Amino acid sequence: MNYSELTAQIWDYLQTDDDGLGGLTDTIIRQAEERIVRAIQLPNFRKNVTGNATASNKYLSTPSDFLSPYSLAVIDGDGNQNYLLPKDVAFVRENYPSATQTGLPKYYGIFDEGTFILGPTPDSSYTFELHYYYEPASIVDTGTSWLGDNAENALLYGCLVEAYVVLKGDDSLMGLYSTRFTEAMEALKVLGEGRDRSDTYRNGETRIRPN
Repeated sequence: MNYSELTAQIWDYLQTDDDGLGGLTDTIIRQAEERIVRAIQLPNFRKNVTGNATASNKYLSTPSDFLSPYSLAVIDGDGNQNYLLPKDVAFVRENYPSATQTGLPKYYGIFDEGTFILGPTPDSSYTFELHYYYEPASIVDTGTSWLGDNAENALLYGCLVEAYVVLKGDDSLMGLYSTRFTEAMEALKVLGEGRDRSDTYRNGETRIRPN
């Protein structure tokens, strides 16, 4: 299901058009996508990237499409990957209160939406490898998307739920769309968990999740 097909189905179900939604169709679609992506961490939305930290700087920037981490590793001078343990910011600051406490980082925390805090502060410009869950491009921008191709029901009913919030529609229909959305999300979760186990088995991958 592409963008044009999705919008046509939304308007058909609601018996209105974009004008009837106050020109909010694209916003409704983005809200539904966001709800789905944040509720179920699908293995299709993972990336690996590398980047360098600056010596004596305890902060490391996250990618622009970053949502949550699976693992963060620092590569030492011998080329070995050392996986950092995820901790909250208070833990890192309490154990490494001064930026002058330097060394090979052992811990990281999510400082804000665009930054990790490291402990201790890197004593060199180490390379880091981040395996993370990312924000996929919206079908509004690309015309097609993984959700449109593989999770049509979740995307459609998610949009209908969001649209009915805007329209303040009939409670019985709102309940029906909410139930259908929940059922579609449960099916999508089963699909995602199955692919997750399969990918982990093939790759022999171990992930470190935040506490």
